[in-house]
Amino acid sequence: MADVITYRDAVAEGIAREMRRDASVVCLGEDIAAAGGVFKTTTGLLEEFGPGRVWDTPISEQAIVGAAMGAAMTGMRPVAEIMFSDFLACCWDYLANEIPKVRYMTGGQVTVPLVVRTANGGGLGFGAQHSQATENWALTVPGLKIAAPATPADVVGMLAAAIRSDDPVVFFEHKGLFATKGPPPPPGHVVELGRAAVVREGADVTLVALASTVPLPLKAAGVLAGEGIEAEVVDLRCLVPLDAATVLASLGRTSRLVTVEENPYQGGWGATVVSVVADEGFTLLDAPVRRVAGECVPLPFADSLEEQVIPTVDKIVTEVRRLAAY
Repeated sequence: MADVITYRDAVAEGIAREMRRDASVVCLGEDIAAAGGVFKTTTGLLEEFGPGRVWDTPISEQAIVGAAMGAAMTGMRPVAEIMFSDFLACCWDYLANEIPKVRYMTGGQVTVPLVVRTANGGGLGFGAQHSQATENWALTVPGLKIAAPATPADVVGMLAAAIRSDDPVVFFEHKGLFATKGPPPPPGHVVELGRAAVVREGADVTLVALASTVPLPLKAAGVLAGEGIEAEVVDLRCLVPLDAATVLASLGRTSRLVTVEENPYQGGWGATVVSVVADEGFTLLDAPVRRVAGECVPLPFADSLEEQVIPTVDKIVTEVRRLAAY
């Protein structure tokens, strides 16, 4: 394997590894077969595995997720693609009302081991209906696991864990990360869902991030280090299961917390993290908690306006400076 792999290629690699390992894994979605996916994240799968296991579907999110649900209930492990995470709204009944409730409502007789992959988030000027970060939508539904990798190696490792999970997993792939590169994962690489990673150590403040917001605090930490402020950066990786223990352990070292999320401030995942800290780690805090989040407005097309709405390095640096001075 090459010295580096792109996030985009890591998606196809992660799926292919599991399809080679387990014949019950199939893929379905719009333009994922011959076209290799609109974001080129399924390139090569049709050629290797054939039309019996890689299915192009009509433009119907309900059909895609409904078929995946039925396939999962009858012994397959489907990996369904919803092209943009905004369009989870089109199949929300399946995702919120049906899939996460089957095991409970059948008394454990039926499981639904499926993955719904989707391209998530903004920063590319795609406008209000194709740029939302919607992890917080899924976070409101008990019974769904939520994964959102930040690096190519994590894409592969977390896809392996997601596809092998007997619980349904919503797997958010960030559009702004597709072109990024990183070390390729070793053979057999699996990253347990619900295990956060400390990606930079520091003693002064904890920055908690997810997916596209992980590179931002890493860059901000570099700026802050020049001012004598050492930031620790935690990549949550997953929202469900949520690794609160890693966040609290970091807070025990730093006593200050900033969450960095692309969700709108209103109802974003950062609010859940902060509430857990208030419940379980209040005595660790030496300063108020800050949240850097999306603004509560539809996302603009214009780059200059979109930058005002989503988190940036400058916004993080500003909040950390305020906390350091508290």
